[in-house]
Amino acid sequence: MSQATLGDDEELFGEAANEMREDVESSLADAWEALPDADDVWETDADNVLGALNGLNSALEAGDAEDDLRDAKKWFTMGQRADAFDDADDLEAEIEDLEEAIEDIAEAGEQVGELTSTIPALRGTLQNAGPAGADDEEEADDADAADEEADADTDADAEEDEE
Repeated sequence: MSQATLGDDEELFGEAANEMREDVESSLADAWEALPDADDVWETDADNVLGALNGLNSALEAGDAEDDLRDAKKWFTMGQRADAFDDADDLEAEIEDLEEAIEDIAEAGEQVGELTSTIPALRGTLQNAGPAGADDEEEADDADAADEEADADTDADAEEDEE
């Protein structure tokens, strides 16, 4: 093999390494962008707790962030094994930060899901607690009306999410 060919191979390897790093950086940027917006997690337009929880649960979707993270890790691993990166500590740290953010979002989503199923049962328990009387029947009717309104709000929110 001639010296010219070896030099060309080094140049091609350098270009490939640069492109690989750009692919990792691009996938990481896409993943960060796919995460929920902080305001979507913080603010709500719901009229009751169940509506707020359903809205929060919808907001806590990592979206394509997990797929983008997987792409970044795939190209990062390939580049590391090929010893293509001069300095990859920044990429490795960003991958770890992103993984942690996605795990936090998933954990919060699980907790909200548990509350979403627990709160209506707790409300029913509290409505049925205490001595039975005429006031309880009136409150139960009011609660049923509120439940129907909450269900309508939840259905409307779900339809908006689908659009």
